[in-house]
Amino acid sequence: MDNRASRDPAMTDVAKLAGVSHQTVSRVLNDHPNVREQTRLRVRAAIQELGYRPNRAARALVTGKSQLIGVVAQNSTLYGPASLLAAFEEAAAGAGFSVSVGRVKVLDRASIAAAVERHRDQRVAGIVVIAPTASANDALADVPAGVPLVTIDGDPGRPTPLVTVDQAAGAFAATKHLLDAGHRTVWHVSGPADWFDAAGRVEGWQRALEAAGAEVPPVVAADWSAAAGYRAGQMLARMPEVTAVFASNDHLALGVLRAMSERGRSVPREVSVVGFDDVPEAAYFIPPLTTVRPDFDAVAREALGLLLAQVSDGESAEPRRTVAPALVSRESVAPPA
Repeated sequence: MDNRASRDPAMTDVAKLAGVSHQTVSRVLNDHPNVREQTRLRVRAAIQELGYRPNRAARALVTGKSQLIGVVAQNSTLYGPASLLAAFEEAAAGAGFSVSVGRVKVLDRASIAAAVERHRDQRVAGIVVIAPTASANDALADVPAGVPLVTIDGDPGRPTPLVTVDQAAGAFAATKHLLDAGHRTVWHVSGPADWFDAAGRVEGWQRALEAAGAEVPPVVAADWSAAAGYRAGQMLARMPEVTAVFASNDHLALGVLRAMSERGRSVPREVSVVGFDDVPEAAYFIPPLTTVRPDFDAVAREALGLLLAQVSDGESAEPRRTVAPALVSRESVAPPA
């Protein structure tokens, strides 16, 4: 009986099938130059036939180099964090790295510290933390010195390598777009106060209004959900002076659109609405939503570059990088009636 069927294939199985030593298999896996091309091809064919996957932790012990990157991320389906994680996994794969994702229920000190320790046990080359909330700050301070570390969408005030979307610039562009359409002011439905993304968008919205000499209305606080946008929209729809709304993400904007429709406030004839994120459904809202599109792929590439610079050189020449988003104009904005 072949006991390989009851376990994952090992390097010795590859060696036996290819008719070589396990040392030769190791040389092929590590791209050692002193292997005949015919032998290399035979070993690769055996690897593919068996479905062999090398033990990356063991290889790191032998070679001193790891092709594994650890990522700490909140276990969330929110569009922004989920898109950033997917983009980083793709960027890492393109550079020849695998990604081990440590998902945590909450971004607090204990959860992040535990995830970081699990990654260190895996002997990862470096660690990326998607840290959009203030609660992650203390945990990042606990990461041991010498561990290559980059945060994505973290605290702009922390003196650590960071890559983030320019939230304020995106909000400024969204607000200015509404002002340029002729609206006297713009109301803002914000995300949660403890999210750096939400705070940056409030900052950009306020700065655009102040630069135009427009009145700055009170912020309408919400979370990231369409339900919260709907509740905010119900209030705003009852206020005839509201002619323009900038929502902190597209799901909030969707809730605002629903509330306006139920109250008989036509969008965009009576009220213009702009969102943020450009979720795939945004172009199919009624009306199609004008929004701000973050470049998640660019953020991922920049974060990977910062991390690999630390891995190879021990430091990053430019530890802070900001990626500009783009305004996507659709049919939810018009001059005020």
